[in-house]
Amino acid sequence: MRIKNSGILLLAAILLFSCDKKRVFDEYKSVGSAWHKDSIVTFDLPVLDSTKRYNLFVNLRDNNNYPFNNLFLIVAIEMPNGFTKVDTLEYQMANPDGTLLGNGFSDIKESKLYLKENVKFRGKYKVHIKQAVRQSGKIPGVQELEGITDVGFRIEKKD
Repeated sequence: MRIKNSGILLLAAILLFSCDKKRVFDEYKSVGSAWHKDSIVTFDLPVLDSTKRYNLFVNLRDNNNYPFNNLFLIVAIEMPNGFTKVDTLEYQMANPDGTLLGNGFSDIKESKLYLKENVKFRGKYKVHIKQAVRQSGKIPGVQELEGITDVGFRIEKKD
């Protein structure tokens, strides 16, 4: 009986991890227990097939210490020709009752935030991500953003 249950668990684990066929790049970097406003998380992307198109995502791991409903990010994509495209993005991180959005069984949630779709790459790129959260009615940004523990970047093949 134990061997049968172990076999079923092993098969389920293999199926779970092999279903991610779209993933081309997926990397996380820790920002500690709080993300400082001057801390920029950088990802060096691999050289990708220039004939294919890709979807881009920012991934975050956060916990119940995250004090806001939303999150503002500045994402800069540095291209091989020296140009940099910069976007300021806003994402909803919690329901109105304060419960965090994202996937996870404990107080740590993982959020996959859409960035861009149908992107072509030609050469070597870098991505720089920083937080730009501000409290309502205040001009200076939040110095130490509690609750964000890891920042990630993901590239998937376009169907």
